[in-house]
Amino acid sequence: MKEEKIIVPANGYLMLFLFVLLFFGSIASIALLKTGWPVFTMVISLVLAFGFLMVQPNGSRVLLLFGKYVGTVKKNGFYWVNPFYTKKKISLRASNFDSERLKVNDKLGNPVMISTILVWRVQNTYKAAFDVDNYENFVRVQTDAAVRKLASMYPYDNFADEGVDEDITLRSSVNEVSNALEKEIDERLTIAGIEVLEARIGYLAYSNEIANAMLKRQQATAIVAARHKIVEGAVSMVEMAIEQLNEKQVVDLDEERKAAMVSNLMVVLCGDRDASPVLNTGTLNH
Repeated sequence: MKEEKIIVPANGYLMLFLFVLLFFGSIASIALLKTGWPVFTMVISLVLAFGFLMVQPNGSRVLLLFGKYVGTVKKNGFYWVNPFYTKKKISLRASNFDSERLKVNDKLGNPVMISTILVWRVQNTYKAAFDVDNYENFVRVQTDAAVRKLASMYPYDNFADEGVDEDITLRSSVNEVSNALEKEIDERLTIAGIEVLEARIGYLAYSNEIANAMLKRQQATAIVAARHKIVEGAVSMVEMAIEQLNEKQVVDLDEERKAAMVSNLMVVLCGDRDASPVLNTGTLNH
């Protein structure tokens, strides 16, 4: 495979001076000498004018001579090259690509909607110009393919209650997933001379047909976790209450009364609503 060749053409300002000298000198010769021979010099100067080349910062020009690769001009400035060169412009600036939202299946087979944000730039102009048909379209297609592959490698979320406990998930492992995505895309775009600066997930959600079901599942999981925490706190508070009553000998409770007190405290502490107090004006036995 032929590699990129960096060249620095002739100074454009010097050739511009020669062009002005030849062109206007030919006009002056025709007017003064009354002859047609200076016309040939004028035609030559016009041909030379096609060789002027301007390269902007972070820009490049790929030069071809009748289909043969001559070199690439990357240094910005005003130059002059062979007028018969074909000049192909390729930008070296960083570009953003926000892919479309793709519907893919994760590792567990759940349909998810996912998109990626890619920051890239051309590093090798020869590969970008000649190793692929259209490097910008190549970036789009290969990015979509990489996202599809990545989504199938990891689950959307952990489902520990179903025996599925993954270290890396699409939702929670942002850094790990982004690094894997960047590596995957970089391997695919190397053939086109593209450098990947950054790649990350731009959008991630369950597909519409299971979004409501998964939302209810997440809500149920959150409720169960909250109830579990409430019960743990209630049990510790009941234990503390019984211990302090025994230490301070406020009241002597037998096992049956302890069970009744524990039951009442658990109902009060774990209930969804505030408890309504009931005053007992009798004895402890009634």
